[in-house]
Amino acid sequence: MQAAVGTAHVPHGHIHPPPDTFIKKYIFSQDHKVIAVQYFITSGLFFVLAGLLAEMMRAQLASANNTLLSPTTYNEAYSVHGSAMVWLVIIPILTGAFGNLIMPLQIGARDVAFPWLNMFSFWLLPPAGILLFGSFIWGAPEAGWTEYPPISLEQSFGTSMWCMAIFLIGVSSTITGLNFLVTIIKMRAPGMTWTRMPLFVWATAVTAFLSFIATANLSAALLGLLIERTFGVPFYDPAKGGSPVLWQHIFWFYSHPAVYIMILPAFGIVSEILPTFCRRPIFGYKAIAYSSVAIGLVSFAVWAHHMFTSGLAPWVQLPFMIMTMIVGIPTGVKIFSWVATLWGGNIRLTTPMYFVLGFLSTFTFGGITGIMLASVPADVHEHATYFVVAHLHYVLFGGSVFGIFAGLYYWWPKMTGRMLDETLGKIHFWLMFVSFNATFLPMHWIGLEGMPRRVSTYDPQYQDTNLFISISAFVLGASMLVFAYNAIKSTLSGREAGQNPWGARTLEWMIPSPPPYYNFEDIPVVLSGPYDYGKPLPYREIKADLDYKPIV
Repeated sequence: MQAAVGTAHVPHGHIHPPPDTFIKKYIFSQDHKVIAVQYFITSGLFFVLAGLLAEMMRAQLASANNTLLSPTTYNEAYSVHGSAMVWLVIIPILTGAFGNLIMPLQIGARDVAFPWLNMFSFWLLPPAGILLFGSFIWGAPEAGWTEYPPISLEQSFGTSMWCMAIFLIGVSSTITGLNFLVTIIKMRAPGMTWTRMPLFVWATAVTAFLSFIATANLSAALLGLLIERTFGVPFYDPAKGGSPVLWQHIFWFYSHPAVYIMILPAFGIVSEILPTFCRRPIFGYKAIAYSSVAIGLVSFAVWAHHMFTSGLAPWVQLPFMIMTMIVGIPTGVKIFSWVATLWGGNIRLTTPMYFVLGFLSTFTFGGITGIMLASVPADVHEHATYFVVAHLHYVLFGGSVFGIFAGLYYWWPKMTGRMLDETLGKIHFWLMFVSFNATFLPMHWIGLEGMPRRVSTYDPQYQDTNLFISISAFVLGASMLVFAYNAIKSTLSGREAGQNPWGARTLEWMIPSPPPYYNFEDIPVVLSGPYDYGKPLPYREIKADLDYKPIV
């Protein structure tokens, strides 16, 4: 664990009074750890609903001219699926859940800076989800998760509900970003300099900055769409003098940074797990930390690469193509640093480590196809095809979702005090890894052959491949049941984890599992970096509970 000693004299060591009723303790809690669990449970339920929509779509696409879903229902399904996965699942879990659970512990704080605002941020999420999934009653949105005008201007009331839902999530993200930034800047334990912060905290800080700054653009775009739909003010309708391309510019000025809101915390999770199970300091700590900052800054300069087919002038396309390729450099720095950490490490192949290795392979592949799409000629050919669907899922599922499960298996003992079953965890990984690749890898080649995305029927020449993809998608969905069973089994009868089952060095592992209400009885004084494996600690090191043989 990160070298530290305790002190009773604590700057910024405030904590709100302990709750005295069930409602205050478990419903309207201001404890960041309880709020994290609320995020996990709520977003987990939305994950199930969004996943069922995906399985319905794959059932429809199993046959070329299937009639299981009407074209309208299919459009509604993929629009709500994409919106839910982005705004109700991936962003809330990686920022709201993991950020709340781990970041205050890793910086030695007793809570976030504004506990009430933290509670308020969470409680904006359930009504947003109800609005989004409730939109099916009045006609759900049909223009995809991007809801491009003028199509989104012509749809039923469900699209207005979509606007309100995503607006609420935007408010929640903005408040959370502000809260986390203040917490990281003002509430770090004594001795925790910026270069002693764990890399997950670095990732959380940059993500908070992006959430705080970029989400305002999304809110402006949504408000304009809602006002136009409700009152007819011509922001986006070309027939009334508006511009649908204006929506694209504002939307993607948020949504490309949002890609990194969905992946930077996963980068931080990977950077925590690798040194723990390689038993060596992470390679290039500062390079990884500063590359997160570089990604956050450059992400604001690449939004128009989503718009190469929208009529942009060539002199506008060229700089965005170049900047899109440049943004791959800091990401490459991370990948090379992670591989260098693996090189020569005393690797223990635990379940969290399996998911990290799966993340490295799938996300890297998705990044390579992203560089391909950064080229204007390639993008013009591939933009409306299944190649983009494959790329998106390799980045967001192969990256974000694999990162989420890596973090869950790693910090589950800290959150619950019990271990997840390793055998079940590895079954879950292999089912998920194989079925994921079997689902989305073939989409690349049928996309290059010309199969369009966002269609409910297609040319019969693609039927055999689509049937294979659909069967693989059903297996991918079933793999989640293994994790659900594992989580229930762990909660009811899992082996007690102890304080530090992985032998890690960051501050969250120097307190009991699960952490007490106040986190730290004495705020620690940090004396060294978080990954100094091989160096002695100034106090007794807790013996790790290791059941796994290292691979030399």
